[in-house]
Amino acid sequence: MASPEIDALTQALARLPGLGPRSARRAVLHLIKKRETALAPLVAALQAVERGLVTCGTCGNIDTRDPCAICTDPRRDPASLCVVEEVADLWALDRARLFAGRYHVLGGRLSALDGVRPEDLAIDALVTRVAEGSIGEVVLAMNATLEGQTTMHYVAERLAGLGARVMQLAHGLPVGGELDYLDEGTLALALRARRLVE
Repeated sequence: MASPEIDALTQALARLPGLGPRSARRAVLHLIKKRETALAPLVAALQAVERGLVTCGTCGNIDTRDPCAICTDPRRDPASLCVVEEVADLWALDRARLFAGRYHVLGGRLSALDGVRPEDLAIDALVTRVAEGSIGEVVLAMNATLEGQTTMHYVAERLAGLGARVMQLAHGLPVGGELDYLDEGTLALALRARRLVE
């Protein structure tokens, strides 16, 4: 039996995505064994993030400064903007280092079932950013779900006529994917987006 404090730590870790009770127990045991090299730095990092965590007023990213590191990076193309549903999507795209522009986080996707309306998302802020005229291309990087596609079409309509090219991510076959393992939606998108062999 662990002390209430250790048990509370285990339960807190078990609530994290990808960790269940057994994985959380293993993580806690590792932290206890490596107190100086693992536990102390983890506690310090968590405290620093907790004290300084803010939402970027420009793009909606989560960082420890406002505007965030992406918005203030002079190497990024200010004329290219990638619109995503959530911060996790921004981090996934940015981790790949394939997009050299800036981002805009909507804060979710339109969903009649969940009661998420356009005014619940950062769509007006996006329209304002694009209407300023310095953005030449907007890439709509929505998830390939019904709600994601609905959101993409709604945002594209709102951005029409503002002078920026509005693009969407390509959909279809993943690299290394085998046809017999793919769902019908992915196959349909891949067939619709077919092109000449180069």
